[in-house]
Amino acid sequence: MFRPIDQRVASRDESVLRYLLERRAATEPGRAFALFEDGKSWTHEELLDEVRSTAAGLQAAGVGQNDHVVCWMANGATALRYWFAINYIGAIFVPINTAYRGQLLADILANADARLMIAAAELVPWLRQIDDLGQIEAIAVVDLPTDETVTNIGPVRVLAAANLTGEQLQPLEHPIEPWDTVAILYTSGTTGPSKGVVVSYMQLYAMFGPTTMDFLGPDDRFLINMPLFHVGGTGLVLAMLIHGGSVAVVDSFSVRRFWPQIRNMQATVVFLLGVMATFIERELPRHDDRDHPLKKAYVVPSLDDVARFSDRFGVDVWSIYNMTELSSPLVTERNPQVPGTCGKPRAGVEVRLVDEHDIEVPVGDVGEIVVRTDAPWALNSGYYKRPEATAEAWRNGWFHTGDLARRDEEDNYFFVDRLKDSIRRRGENISSLEVERELVAHPAVREAAVVAVPSELSEDEVLAVIALEPGATLNPEELIDFLRPRMAYFMIPRFIRFVDELPKTPTAKTRKAVLRAESLAPGTWDREAAGVLVKREQRR
Repeated sequence: MFRPIDQRVASRDESVLRYLLERRAATEPGRAFALFEDGKSWTHEELLDEVRSTAAGLQAAGVGQNDHVVCWMANGATALRYWFAINYIGAIFVPINTAYRGQLLADILANADARLMIAAAELVPWLRQIDDLGQIEAIAVVDLPTDETVTNIGPVRVLAAANLTGEQLQPLEHPIEPWDTVAILYTSGTTGPSKGVVVSYMQLYAMFGPTTMDFLGPDDRFLINMPLFHVGGTGLVLAMLIHGGSVAVVDSFSVRRFWPQIRNMQATVVFLLGVMATFIERELPRHDDRDHPLKKAYVVPSLDDVARFSDRFGVDVWSIYNMTELSSPLVTERNPQVPGTCGKPRAGVEVRLVDEHDIEVPVGDVGEIVVRTDAPWALNSGYYKRPEATAEAWRNGWFHTGDLARRDEEDNYFFVDRLKDSIRRRGENISSLEVERELVAHPAVREAAVVAVPSELSEDEVLAVIALEPGATLNPEELIDFLRPRMAYFMIPRFIRFVDELPKTPTAKTRKAVLRAESLAPGTWDREAAGVLVKREQRR
């Protein structure tokens, strides 16, 4: 096993997908690695055979080491096979959000620098509606019969992916190293344009490897319900190769299908965004709430009442603070006792909270989270073709997350808000997250998002956009009365709007930029116009 002189850097066999897959296939050929909802499954050996065959086809199509290949399809066996094949030949996996359309899609393709795109047939019509496909020269459609004729898109050739075949796999030009790029992952763009995060094998190893997820082992099967264009999909699949376990890949998260998926696919571990866990917990209690194989849950952000969730479902809960650019710098213990914490700094990272001048703030004060690691390549390698954004984030030797947090005397960190989502109303700073937590505490509220809207006086006013539980009704004044004893007077929203659904990215993040753009859309209730007063003395 080759190991770098610097022992903080993982070896190739420990972190690089090609060598991990070959090692697993050599030592445990018949062991199941990937299961899918349609009943398909692959052992390590079967997967390696599929990957090598697909990789030979990519090489025959002209894909070489370090080339970029765009993948545009939903989770499933095909998506996993092409991703692994791309990395197997040392090329760079560029998955893009299946919801991208129009100019956003064009911008991503222009940035991606890929000559080949692998796409699902149902998405190809959207490509015909944009004027520029960047450097794309060919689009291979994965679910298209080999004999079906498809019209090209201008100079871009469109063909069946099944026609990408090669007789013999060609050797690598040079070994794939832990510091090489595994993927370019585009951020959700909830607060601005999507940026391509350059992710190394070493970063994913640091993010979900033994230092961060030491409770994972060969007997674990991770339910992958996040899309493969999200680090919570890509990273966790690679994590199970690292830990020697397996994955159960589903197309998306569904409250209705969640427990059947866990039981049918014998999943022992799951990653849940906080809103997903809330939806699961709000389901009516059942006699079989503990009758399942699930043992461990990663919930981000952490639940308000971890013990209640853990006791009801019989699972242990962990939480982390992470983003595509990082490597899980903050991690909680099992079933954290401190409400709302996102953990303490893990081994190998330094975390600070700083003001706008990068000066560390006192304990208890809110500051921006900045991070650096001991190990080289354990954080992102920058934003692809965005040197200004990279330089802005990597200031003074620290990566600036754009997230606000505070910490206590015991070094527990508490996420407060996105820097761009924070609200300042009449001299008071307001966390949209804290307001949202109180809103969803009302039994009629399914989910809520809080954003700033311009005040006619100065600074901001608070707008709450709310989706109710099915069949529920709620009067705005009733909601204000519910909030009065639960939060500071200046945090209580002035504006309330009810909607059927909040706008979401495919990774279940609320698109607050959309809500800010809509601002005071028709139907928005104004507390002050309604004569509902909230005064200072009502602050708890």
